[in-house]
Amino acid sequence: MSLAERIRSNLSRALQPQILELIDESAMHAGHAAMKGLPARETHFRLTIVAEAFAGTSRVQRQRQIYSLLAAELADGVHALAITALTPAEAAMRGISASS
Repeated sequence: MSLAERIRSNLSRALQPQILELIDESAMHAGHAAMKGLPARETHFRLTIVAEAFAGTSRVQRQRQIYSLLAAELADGVHALAITALTPAEAAMRGISASS
């Protein structure tokens, strides 16, 4: 199972999101200094997740929750994870839907 698949699986199981979009941006960072000399692999991700589980929590609390859920994956070589974590109501206000 790829690192991206593990991330999706863990977040889906724990948060039951309405929307989970995970984009592997590793190729965009292949030449950066921190990545020089390392084999090509999954290192940089952009996550958009919409879940009712985030209701009543702050942006920082949501990110901490995600980091906690992904502790093993983050320790397994993820160099960067950009997170957008929203409630369904917040997503609707931004025009984000499952069909977007």
